[in-house]
Amino acid sequence: MGPARKPVVAGMFYPGTETGLKKELSELFHDIRDESNSIGVVSPHAGYIYSGATAARAIASLKSVKSFVILGPNHNSMGPKFALMRQGTWQTPLGNCKIDPKLADSIECGFLEEDARVHAMEHSIEVQLPFLQHRFGAKFGFVPISVINLDFTDEFLSRCRELGKAIAKTVKGKEIGIITSSDFSHYIPAGLAERIDRKAINSITKLDLKGFFSVLEKNNASVCGYGPIAVLMAAAKQLGLKGRLLEYTNSGKATGSLDSVVGYAAIAFEQRLR
Repeated sequence: MGPARKPVVAGMFYPGTETGLKKELSELFHDIRDESNSIGVVSPHAGYIYSGATAARAIASLKSVKSFVILGPNHNSMGPKFALMRQGTWQTPLGNCKIDPKLADSIECGFLEEDARVHAMEHSIEVQLPFLQHRFGAKFGFVPISVINLDFTDEFLSRCRELGKAIAKTVKGKEIGIITSSDFSHYIPAGLAERIDRKAINSITKLDLKGFFSVLEKNNASVCGYGPIAVLMAAAKQLGLKGRLLEYTNSGKATGSLDSVVGYAAIAFEQRLR
């Protein structure tokens, strides 16, 4: 069976009761068109009051599949640099989400280590699960992969690319989706955040990995999940997908202040039209 991970941000980032969470998710998905054609997405992971509508937009675009690889940053920077869980369940107020052990075992990447402790207190992957439960019920499995963002070096980019290729090899031709959990600029004026984030998003949708890292480094960008995003970009490139921005917003919409915001983006990766 494996370990059962209890939620760590229920009641803080999102409602801690089943009734309250169902109500909030229904409101967040209200009026969002169900596109159901994305194989991968970038989705934010802040409190639902701030980024929930953008996350719902990302998750609503996903195809209905059997399992998801979910990548998120390791905000605590503790443990292995690339860490997954191979078995167990993650609990949310909506019920249990089961890790897909066969999918976990099929991702062949030499530096990817198993470590449940890394995931115990990290919120970036957890906050995605209620969106998936609302959208797909209990009919999906998943594999959580945590990445410590190291720097903007060629070596780190090479590792992100290698993991992305390994995930693409596993995903190709199967009913598996990829989700990267990331927010964008942190705690800077809204205008500056949008200028920096739009440059980064342009590189992301073009699947320009080196350009993406270059934009982040030149602008001292605070995109918290840039490593996981690079992994998804590498996988998307390998799978022949195209990137598309669905929505960009920031926390100022909720707080009413544009002096210091966090940026959020929903980005879809879809099959190219032939």
